Amino acid sequence: MIKDKILIIDDERGIRSSLKGILEDEGYSIKTANTGEDCLKLIEWQNFDLILLDIWLPEMDGIDVLKKIKTMDENPQVVMISGHGTVETAVKATKLGAYDFLEKPLSLEKVVLTVKNALRQKRLEEENIQLRQKIKAKHHLIGKSPSIKKLNDEIKKVAPTNGRVLIYGESGTGKELVARLIHQESPRKNKRFVQINFAAIPEDLIEGELFGHVKGALANANKDKKGKMQLADGGTLFFDEISDMSLKTQAKVVRIIKEQKFEPIGSNESITTDTRLIAATSKNIRKLIAKGKFREDLFLKLNVIPMVIPSLRERKEDIPLLIEYFLKYFSIEYNKKKKSMSKKAMAAFLNYSWPSNVSELINVIERFVIMVQDEEIKASHLSLLVEPRESQHAPGFNKNRPLKQATKQFEKEYIHQALMRHNWDLSETASDLKVDRDRLSEKIKKLGITFLG
Repeated sequence: MIKDKILIIDDERGIRSSLKGILEDEGYSIKTANTGEDCLKLIEWQNFDLILLDIWLPEMDGIDVLKKIKTMDENPQVVMISGHGTVETAVKATKLGAYDFLEKPLSLEKVVLTVKNALRQKRLEEENIQLRQKIKAKHHLIGKSPSIKKLNDEIKKVAPTNGRVLIYGESGTGKELVARLIHQESPRKNKRFVQINFAAIPEDLIEGELFGHVKGALANANKDKKGKMQLADGGTLFFDEISDMSLKTQAKVVRIIKEQKFEPIGSNESITTDTRLIAATSKNIRKLIAKGKFREDLFLKLNVIPMVIPSLRERKEDIPLLIEYFLKYFSIEYNKKKKSMSKKAMAAFLNYSWPSNVSELINVIERFVIMVQDEEIKASHLSLLVEPRESQHAPGFNKNRPLKQATKQFEKEYIHQALMRHNWDLSETASDLKVDRDRLSEKIKKLGITFLG
């Protein structure tokens, strides 16, 4: 069980000591400070679920500290404490975002109850964020194929542990979804799920994103910034496309896994972290290790629990279930009558190789729901999937193109049209075009022919 972290700010040592003792007995992780300035320094680099904040502090008072806290990216619950409380002060603190207001002398029973209620509210807010993220993901792990059943069983076994997971799978198979499902079924589910995609961030910005930085440490760094590693403290950090991480960053991650601490860029202060790591890749890591492009020690640390997501072409029996689910999903999203799919259209979907996997299928179904006016989706509607830029009649198709490029474009269009005529059946298409089936398959891959053109 991950302990909730509470920060107590009060200039009276006796108050700090009493609150720390009673709340530690309740099972919370406690830190204390005696000034507003110390409070702000602590929350710059550490995550807290709740702050008990005295209003009357030396120099910067609690109301000013509360204002600063509410401008930060993090959003801990704040309960104000005062020995000279007034209704006006309580109202002001509440308007600024404080959860509640406690008066001295403190009733320890009331403190414990208020803390529990404040943390319960914090969890509800976090759960709402996670729910929105889950809805945004659009789907759960849909399918009844043996490979999907096996994957679901593995998720149930892995989720309750802290074991590091390395997810293997082609682009579009749902690696992030599996990582989220593991998090949602884990003891860390009430903490954050944070992701970083190493393929999407320039190499010179990766370390700042991952570890954070102090003001002035990097170009345009006009304030301190928490990194993903810190934001995920107590929760789960998802390394997407881990194979694109530089060797320099890999070395730092190995050390962090060993020591459970790191330093933001430009800082000499170490920050401890309790984060579960889940990584994913669409590449063969062992080949990268052999080429010296990936550290074997990092691979061994991440590959504690390997999980493989099958491609869509390896579980074609799930395609009808996916189609049914997303036809319903997008019909609701766009307020349209639910459509059905003809046998010939379904055959085309089953014959197609789905190079971009479930992500591509979702894209295709969404376009059908938007573009097809009929209640039944037929094979003839597949022409709607061709991107306008690929159309033979697109402006400029026959203008200013080298012969080689024009020939390639014509060949791509010609094969694509033949595939659609035969519902993406490779054998029938190859027979019609009078070419070898394997040769046709190579051509499709080389020309980048997909459902979308």
